[in-house]
Amino acid sequence: MASNIPEETSSFVGRKAELARLEHTLAAHRLTTLTGPGGVGKTRLAVRAARQAATTHRDGAWWADLSPLHDDGLLIATVSDAVGLSDHTLRMPIDALCEWLVDKDLLLVLDSCEHLRPACAHLLGEILTTSPGLTVLTTSREPLGIKGEQTIEVDPLPVEGAADALALFRDRASAAAPRLALDEPGNAEAATDICRRLEGIPLAIELAAGALGRETVEQVAVRIRSRFDLPADGSLWPPRHRTLRTAIGWSHELCAPLERLLWARLTVLRGPFDEATARQVCAGGPLTPDGVSRALAGLVAKSVVQRDGTRHRVLDTIREYGRMWLAELHEERAAADRHAACFLGLARDAHAGWTGDDQINWYHRIAESHADLCAALDHLLVHDTAAAQELAGRIGFFWCCCGHLPQTRDYARRALDAGPIVGPHRTRVLWVLGMTLMLQGDYPAARRIGRQCTREAERDGTDEGVLAAAYLSGFTDLMTGRPESGLREAERVLRVTGTDSPLERAYRLRCRLIIVFALTGLGRLDEAARAAAVLRSACEALDECWTRSYVDYQLALIALMRGEARESAAHARAMLAGKHRMRDRFGIALGLDILAAAIAAQGAGARAARVYGTGQVYWRMVGQPQRGTPELGPLREACERQAREAVGDAVFQRAFERGRRDNAEAGLAAALQGELLL
Repeated sequence: MASNIPEETSSFVGRKAELARLEHTLAAHRLTTLTGPGGVGKTRLAVRAARQAATTHRDGAWWADLSPLHDDGLLIATVSDAVGLSDHTLRMPIDALCEWLVDKDLLLVLDSCEHLRPACAHLLGEILTTSPGLTVLTTSREPLGIKGEQTIEVDPLPVEGAADALALFRDRASAAAPRLALDEPGNAEAATDICRRLEGIPLAIELAAGALGRETVEQVAVRIRSRFDLPADGSLWPPRHRTLRTAIGWSHELCAPLERLLWARLTVLRGPFDEATARQVCAGGPLTPDGVSRALAGLVAKSVVQRDGTRHRVLDTIREYGRMWLAELHEERAAADRHAACFLGLARDAHAGWTGDDQINWYHRIAESHADLCAALDHLLVHDTAAAQELAGRIGFFWCCCGHLPQTRDYARRALDAGPIVGPHRTRVLWVLGMTLMLQGDYPAARRIGRQCTREAERDGTDEGVLAAAYLSGFTDLMTGRPESGLREAERVLRVTGTDSPLERAYRLRCRLIIVFALTGLGRLDEAARAAAVLRSACEALDECWTRSYVDYQLALIALMRGEARESAAHARAMLAGKHRMRDRFGIALGLDILAAAIAAQGAGARAARVYGTGQVYWRMVGQPQRGTPELGPLREACERQAREAVGDAVFQRAFERGRRDNAEAGLAAALQGELLL
């Protein structure tokens, strides 16, 4: 069953009664919220429950982690990403999400809602009203306050006797100190005392277990006892919040000074991070890059930072404590500056490496860094507008491919408004804005921005800008039925520009792609086929995937127009394989349409109908009716007509509906392999 539920990186201990209650509540109610203090285990319980519940929903279970979001600006985008929506329209994002979910039968999990409670409540009020098959599970320190919400208070683990709290401590202790003999009388009594004083709060217990190896169980127990025997300070924090806060403070004291400094500085990172990113963002002053690596290893060993393979993350409650210390150190601005510089550097490297053999890796790194890139942009728009323009321009094409069109358009406009008013970075942002508008179907606005981009590129005098502007104008011409105009402009700029840098080569490839599309649209198929073959070879030599996949698409279209259906299907599958590697849903939708047409032309009506149905799933993901250049309309109509004639309307409709019901990934895999069992 399809899902994106996080993997469990450590054993799950206890919670049998809670799981049973949660399973019953999810089956009987549409909105359930797990409440409780930070560190009590709400997320772990939600992960396990969602994994169990996924099989009871036709469309699976989908997870949205809200902890990286510092405000509600990316809330709808985060939820849309989680459920597979990459809207390419000009609609309001909430309207697009409601329409996508209207006929879905799925479980949606929103984790860590407490800092976005009003926005989450409003969003859930909308989608639960319009989507009768939707079930929602949220985690929050407080209820969301929505009508019909069922709340389940997640209590700490039981601490008396051979209870779950002690089982958790034993499990984590065996990982931290494998040779430790916990069954020895002194150790067993100390372990029980630790769990009792930490009131069974899982995160506090894990932090205590993380201290083992450097200290004995009895020493840990003495330290905790000395902290928890202090007189109450009159804090307004509820008792369990105070317990966890005290436990975190105790763990902080056990850290070496540089580990504490790293803990504070890591809080500026929004999402999971690798060691190299931590070194870039957190090094400075007494904390050298190598010191970051050593301190990070120490924080992982103490359970302050979680590690999954090469990626690390900091839990919300741990992050809050570190953020407090960052403020105490008066390092908030410096940390945000380093963070923005790091992700501007990432954008520069990705932009420069677009045409090379690491294109796919750069594409995915930009997609996975979305929250941090947005945070960097927000910071730079206030403190360094020139750098903000550069960042928005360098990541814009990646974001267009990833489906983040509303955010791309918004940041592009903000960067243009912020200034500077001239220069190559501004021209690149204009190009990004024009591409976004064109992909969203606002062709008049895209054409207007394209003309402005062309003027500014000519003033800048950079080949990259001139080529980029020509690609935007040519693409807009193609989509509006003016292939001759697009062909002339692409050929002109290719004559007057050079190939001095990889960036210029990337834009030249795109302009050559415009020529292939235009020749096909003009019916000059032999010329189009020759140009496509040469361009594909150039892409292969560079190991470039994005342009090559669209060349494969054009080769499929050319072959189909020539009556070469089997060859067309082979090219279409090559195109789909490339688009699948890049998770480009718009490209996949186009590719499935041309593959369905090629299959129909071979007389396999039912198979074509099913591929056509899977294509409709992807078109819905991007929120568009079937888009593409004008010559595609007649081919799509011919596909359906041939398929219906081959098998009859009833068989066609059954196969089409099966394709629409298929899980998108499974349907695509079957289409790629040609294994469509009907």
